[in-house]
Amino acid sequence: MSQTISKSRFKPRALEHFRRIQEDGQELIITDHNKPVLKIIPYREQPSAVLRELRNTVRCYEQPLEPVGENDWEALK
Repeated sequence: MSQTISKSRFKPRALEHFRRIQEDGQELIITDHNKPVLKIIPYREQPSAVLRELRNTVRCYEQPLEPVGENDWEALK
């Protein structure tokens, strides 16, 4: 979840905000007159590494509306 801060509040504490972004990994959106103008995000060396972790984790259901494990219940046999 991104946090939002105005330019006037960001400027005097920029280094503090940079350190927090680096530690937490959260985005920071800077506004000017309540309109977003900048987004600061943490740097990632290899963005594809995140996607590699998710590989083969998505499941495909042939019949998504059917009960799951219906044949596994002893009471239904």
